[in-house]
Amino acid sequence: MSNVASLDRKPYRVGMLLVPRFSMLAFASAIEAMRMANRLSETTLYEWHTVGTTRDPVAASNGIAVTPDCTTSDHQAFDAAFVCSGIDVERVYDKAHLFWLRKIAQRKLAIGALCTGTYLLAKADLLDGYRCTIHWENMASLREEFPNIVVSAELFEIDRNRYTCAGGTAALDLFLNLIMRQHSRGLAANISEQFICDRIRGRHDRQRVPLRLHLGSSQPKLIEAVSLMEANIEEPMSLDELAQAVGVSRRQLERLFQKYLHCVPTRYYLELRLARARQLLLQTSMSIVDVAFACGFVSAPHFSKCYRDYFGVPPREERNRRPGESSQAL
Repeated sequence: MSNVASLDRKPYRVGMLLVPRFSMLAFASAIEAMRMANRLSETTLYEWHTVGTTRDPVAASNGIAVTPDCTTSDHQAFDAAFVCSGIDVERVYDKAHLFWLRKIAQRKLAIGALCTGTYLLAKADLLDGYRCTIHWENMASLREEFPNIVVSAELFEIDRNRYTCAGGTAALDLFLNLIMRQHSRGLAANISEQFICDRIRGRHDRQRVPLRLHLGSSQPKLIEAVSLMEANIEEPMSLDELAQAVGVSRRQLERLFQKYLHCVPTRYYLELRLARARQLLLQTSMSIVDVAFACGFVSAPHFSKCYRDYFGVPPREERNRRPGESSQAL
């Protein structure tokens, strides 16, 4: 989007590509930001049109269906295009989605993604050389499948003419920041007030609530130890190495985990690695052996036993099941 906008110019036209099982919250957040910009400015600053591969209604992850205004084969004069996606994106997209996105890119238009739509931009080879983000549940799989893409943990990313966000209410923050850039900070602030948002979050706001907010600032050693665990999944650190890195004894570290996280450090570390493994199993086509090694397990049999003990099903059976509600990208 341009930095300066005149009120007498034509409306900024946005195409919203609907992928089956898209996130209704992210979709609505983006639309509502543009709607309120029009209402408060008392002029049509934005127009939005839903796009589908056919005219058939596209169902969101909550079951509500939206009938597209146009199809990917129609000629539409958009200024920007956004992919609206959600759960099971790697299973529900088709070649028509990728073809349309590449065609939009050839026209040098701005391209964005809401929630897991970032996966489709990567699949269409439209994120090479750009920073991007995606819902936190999909970060590990995106990095594994597209190792050359820079994936951040930010709430949203604006890198030249590529706009990506984590989904959910992050779509509202992304569009408020885009409206701020194209029009004014005052308009974006007024929209935020209308929606009873206490503030407009910036791109450097983190997606997940950090452990430090749960524990406060009184346990920096514990927070540092957990951060080291999260950063060393493929090659796990030993308990002695963790204790030395944070400057406490092994026994002190064990006490901290028992008191504040109600488990021993090794168990907490194992559960982090298993959670990462589940993401990779459900979101990538990596072999079970590769998933095991990527999550710090020395062998596939050991990984399978730990996985079954924790989740109640072996990795192979997990992969064959559709993700449950707990793994939905909001």
